[in-house]
Amino acid sequence: MTLRQRILRIVYPFLIHFTKLLKKNTKVSENKNGVKPVESIYDLNVHLNNGAILPLSTFKGKKILLVNTASDCGYTAQYADLQKLYQNAKEDLAIIGFPANDFKEQEKGSDEEIAKFCSLNFGVSFPIARKSRVVKSDGQHPVFQWLTNKELNGWNNQQPSWNFSKYLINEEGTLTHYFDPSVLPVSDEVLKAINQ
Repeated sequence: MTLRQRILRIVYPFLIHFTKLLKKNTKVSENKNGVKPVESIYDLNVHLNNGAILPLSTFKGKKILLVNTASDCGYTAQYADLQKLYQNAKEDLAIIGFPANDFKEQEKGSDEEIAKFCSLNFGVSFPIARKSRVVKSDGQHPVFQWLTNKELNGWNNQQPSWNFSKYLINEEGTLTHYFDPSVLPVSDEVLKAINQ
């Protein structure tokens, strides 16, 4: 862990407190009408950072939390909460991290460096995708194309506002929620959505 990463880990609780006071990065969107996707998320695959290909159809019947991540971000300590959530709910919930360098170049590492960082510093055992683009642009990861385009998912156009934005898919493959980065993975809002 670099000096910057250590400092960010120390200031993380203050960042969360401060952003909540300012109501910054705290947006929650919900598919209240239960709008079904136009195209199935289960048709997509995720290329993992270990070289394996993970079909999302593997998770039919489970909820899936998809999170764009970065190693040099003020929110990086959320890896610990994501791992805790995964450990406590992995029978019913899949979590996949999508490292991206889209926000202020806060993920400069290679896939191997990212995997090592996540494992050594946070004990991450949930799948991590190959580093990719998550914002709307040429080369956007197909999963994030689906998550951020209502013509595909049925209702949501919200792209990640920053690193550690979260998207929740239900057991039938419907996108049910979007959570901004300051909404913690173990927050009441996220846990309530997962347990619905």
